[in-house]
Formats: sequence, structure tokens, C-alpha cells
Amino acid sequence: MVKRLTKVFLAAGFGLFAVRGEACTNLIVGKKASVDGSVIVSYNADSYGCYGVMQHFAAGKHTKGSVRKVYNWESNKYQGEIEEAAETYNVVGNINEYQVTIGETTFGGREELVNEKGILDYGSLIYIALQRSRTAREAIHQMTSLVERYGYNSEGESFSIADPNEAWIMEMVGKGPEEKGALWVAVRIPDDCISAHANQSRIHKFMHYDKKDVMYAKDVITYAKKHGYFNGKDADFDFANAYCPLDFGGARYCEARAWSFFNKWVPGMDKYFDYAAGIDLNAEPFPLYFRPKCKLSVKDIQEGMRDQYEGTPLEMTSDAGAGTWESPYRPRPLSWEYHGKKYFNERPIGTQQSSFTFVAQMRADRPNPIGGVIWFGNDDAKMIAYTPVYCCATEAPACYTKAYGDDVTFSFQSAFWVQNWVANMVYPRYSQLYPDLKKVRDELEASYFNNQMSVEMRAEDFYKQNPAEAVRYLTDYSVRTATKMVERWVELGKFLIVKYNDMVVKPEDNGVFKRTEEGLGAPVKSPGYPESTRERIIKETGERFLEPGKK
Repeated sequence: MVKRLTKVFLAAGFGLFAVRGEACTNLIVGKKASVDGSVIVSYNADSYGCYGVMQHFAAGKHTKGSVRKVYNWESNKYQGEIEEAAETYNVVGNINEYQVTIGETTFGGREELVNEKGILDYGSLIYIALQRSRTAREAIHQMTSLVERYGYNSEGESFSIADPNEAWIMEMVGKGPEEKGALWVAVRIPDDCISAHANQSRIHKFMHYDKKDVMYAKDVITYAKKHGYFNGKDADFDFANAYCPLDFGGARYCEARAWSFFNKWVPGMDKYFDYAAGIDLNAEPFPLYFRPKCKLSVKDIQEGMRDQYEGTPLEMTSDAGAGTWESPYRPRPLSWEYHGKKYFNERPIGTQQSSFTFVAQMRADRPNPIGGVIWFGNDDAKMIAYTPVYCCATEAPACYTKAYGDDVTFSFQSAFWVQNWVANMVYPRYSQLYPDLKKVRDELEASYFNNQMSVEMRAEDFYKQNPAEAVRYLTDYSVRTATKMVERWVELGKFLIVKYNDMVVKPEDNGVFKRTEEGLGAPVKSPGYPESTRERIIKETGERFLEPGKK
């Protein structure tokens, strides 16, 4: 998810680069790289002001000649009509009843290749493909065929496209305002590997891949040659260099996020740091995928979506921007000015601008209604508890839809608003309040994982007798779990405002506030500044605040 690119200049010799201010992150795990044989795909949908919702499209049969109206996913602007498929499949969030999952990140690329006359934007393309595809390969075929017929009107896009057996990255750009189709390449991620993309084109040379593991538009190379984007042998063609040349923003704001994910699971990533940090844009890019040092779980990927460069040179909790309470969050815009010079903030995976986030789990060893789970949350991944919603669910939990609110309408029944309400209490006093949020978050998620086996065993019993009963059971479980999470989050918000009111701390024991023998609240504690803030104050003010006679 991304808005139109805005060009700004950066001082200190970095030159011109594109600010991808509202941007997303995808992480991918092949089935042999996961602890339980799952294919895993994650997505942070990052866009300020966007009310995040879980989409739902019911399965259906359609008469010949039926048409579908297409509205731009971001703007809701009417784009036109396309022919409807004879049959469409159930979709909840970004997963369908066959466990096909699609995520995205926008890389922008060459602005002259955008075709605003096209009917299909990237978001509409995702949800239409999910309704028409039983496998990842079918989804790739649907998406590329649809834009060929109806036109593609978005900027350059990286799509994660997966099913229970395989995962792909497909990158796509338009062909300019006068041509209807798109230029694209899709590469299969090996089963024993992990991958990531974050708003910078990640597919470089691809002609060396095994033919069964790569697909591409027939004119993807000839078009680049015709327009002067590439001049060389076909075997040396580099999609990213041709259609999204790297600049400082593409490295530091985007590739750095993918690097940080790999850095946790792949030895030797230090050698790619200068490239990812934008220090040396001519350095060797890191590969599209790696074999990790160990197998990853759904929980590992949930934590990956919360990454804020901890333990790396890009970590953000120790400089002045962290404020009194050592916060890893920074206000936007990413680029800011001081005394005529341009500076920037780091842009990690975990960010306050997320409108929704998911981690999709796809398993081939279970029936489709049970095998596919989309672990979903509204708002910043670090500040929410992911709840499980099964791919067969015939409704999205109401708290994840617009049933109770929108981008300017608050409701305590809306997961988006309740989780933003709590998060925005935590942000200004991060190091003080975050441990309480994390405790509740981790307890909820642990309970969901602990329940998963028994829930699915019961669902399989229903499935053997009547698949429809399994669908009803898993739909009810998905809705009930999300609803109870929101109720718990409201209680968390109440707890935080009582405990930390007016910058003091009320004593409590396991969530119960202490009282005096007379029934009043126990005396409050005044913790003052963290040690790191005390040190900064003294460095900046010297002896200004030193008590007389204390030298």
C-alpha cells in the first residue's frame, strides 16, 4: 500500500530519492523452512489515515454476461467494469477458501509507466484474483491475464502469492498511458527458503532460474530495450535495475527492512549492510531468498512483523528522537529539515502507520477449511494481538469491518479504534507502558496457539461428518475470538489509564490495584526519568539543574 511518490532532496550527498512514505512489508517462508510444514506469508498494510478492515467476499455462481464494477482499493473511485467469472470463491481478508494468499508492497518504479486509463489497480487485482484462483499459479495467470485485457493503473508492485504448496514473488509495472498490459516477472521461492520485500523491487536477474520456477511477460526485456532501460544480453537482464533503479530511499527505507528480517535468520548478512543502509548503492544487492539457519514458526513471523531494528546499527531507542521514554517510533514525514538541510528518520517493519497486519498460514496436510488461517490484527503489529481467522469463514469478525466505525468514527467495538486508542497511550511513554501491553498481547497469542490443536481436531471431526458443520464451527470460533480480544483490549486501556495517570504509577498486583486498609488507593510511586534520559539531560544542561551544595 502506497500513495503517489513524492520527490525530495536529501543533504549529506545522498542526492535525489523517492520517499515511499506510506509503505508495506511482506515476509515469506517456504513449507520446508517452517517448523510445521506451513507456507507462511505476512503483510503490514501501512497507510496513514486508512481505516484497516478485513475484507470478505462470499463464494458465488454468476450467469454468463454478468459484470463486476471495479472501484480503486485506495480511493474508492469507480474505475469501470470487467466480465465476472462463472464461479467465485470465498475470501476472508487476503486468503481464500483454497488457502491461496496474496500480499503486496508498492515499489513505484518509473512514473512514466503508470497508466491511469487502466481499470485494475493493485488492490482490486488482489481480491479479484483471490476470488478466481485455486492455486498460486492460477492467481498469477488470473492477475496477468486481467491486466492484459483491462489495463493496470497502479505503480510498480511486488506481490507475494502463495498456496499450501508453494510461494511466489511477482513484480509488475505498467506500460505507460498508451498501452493496456503490464510488464512482469514471477519467481518461485524454494521450499526450504525464506524471502522478503518492502517497497523496493527485489527481482534482479532471472533468466538463470529453472523454467518451472520463473514466469514472465513475453515483452519484459524487449520493452526495456526499446525504451532505453536496458542494453545488453537477455541473460543479463535485471528487472529491478531496469524498472526500479535503486536510490537512497529504496535502500534505507525499504531494503533495510528486508535486510533486518534476514539478519535474524541468515548468517553473514553484515556484508550486505552498506547496500541496505544506502551507504553504497553500487554494492552487491542481497539475494531474493536465503536458506535460514533454522526453521521458522508463525510466531517467529509475527515477531518479524514487529521488528524495529533491535540489535542492529539502525536501532532507534538511544538517540534524542527516542524522547524521555526510549521510543522506537518517529513522527512522519520520513524526511525533515533543519537550518536548510534535509535529514531523515529510520523506517522499520513495525510502524504506527499500519492500518492492518496479517500472517497467513497455509497447510497442505489438512483439509482446506482447516488448513488455512489468517492471523489478523488492526494497527501496529507490535501493539496488537493477532487473532486466528480460518479461510473458510463465511463472515469476517464485525470488529474487523466497518460495522462499528470508519476512519473518522470512533467506536469501542471497533478493533481498529480500540487498538489505536491503547497504542497511542503507549507511544509517548513507551518504555514505561509497553511491558504491560506486551504481557496482555503475549498471553492472548499464547492462548490462541495453545487452543489451535484442539480447535482443529474438533473441526476435523465435524468435517468428516459434514464439511459445512466444520465451516460453521470455525467461522464462529474466528468471530468469537476476535470479539473477545477487543473486549480484553478495552480492559487493557482502562488499566493503563488508571495505573499511569498523571505520570505516576499506581501499585498493583497481577492487574489488581492495591488499596490502603481504609479502602483508598495505595500511595502512588513516582519513577521519574529512565537512566538514559537522566544522562542526556545532564549532558545537555550541565549543572543547570544541580542542587546547590551538591557539587
